[in-house]
Amino acid sequence: MGIKILAKNRKASHNYFLLDKFEAGLVLRGSEIKSIRAGQISLKEAYIKTDGYEAWLMNAHIAPYDPASSQNHAPTRERKLLLNRKEIDQLWDSVRLKGLTIVPLSVYLKNGRAKIEIALAKGKRNYDKRQVLAKKDAQREMERAINKRE
Repeated sequence: MGIKILAKNRKASHNYFLLDKFEAGLVLRGSEIKSIRAGQISLKEAYIKTDGYEAWLMNAHIAPYDPASSQNHAPTRERKLLLNRKEIDQLWDSVRLKGLTIVPLSVYLKNGRAKIEIALAKGKRNYDKRQVLAKKDAQREMERAINKRE
């Protein structure tokens, strides 16, 4: 069936240096997966919390599914992530010892199942952001100059 991307956290690569990426499953209710399949999810304010035993997706907004009005879910409830023990240990050690953050990057459907891509990240300072923007501008100018020559 393939992969269908439903939501992206566009600010993640702007605000963080992304180090290691992981794929995790999501524990969802019936009305949540129906809303996700309809594209009603936002990762704008979302983050990942771990305690060394489990990992949780916090503050991700999944809109209520209208036809399930009586058994609907809370839009920003915490949702458990399905990861291997080794992956959870690696995330926990990186957060606790190295001071890194875990950020959600995207939510997608893979063979009909909702998955989330998360990454270990280190925060960028303002001067880092300016350097990246300057490099992008310089690259864009070089491409324009090359296209003018042709």
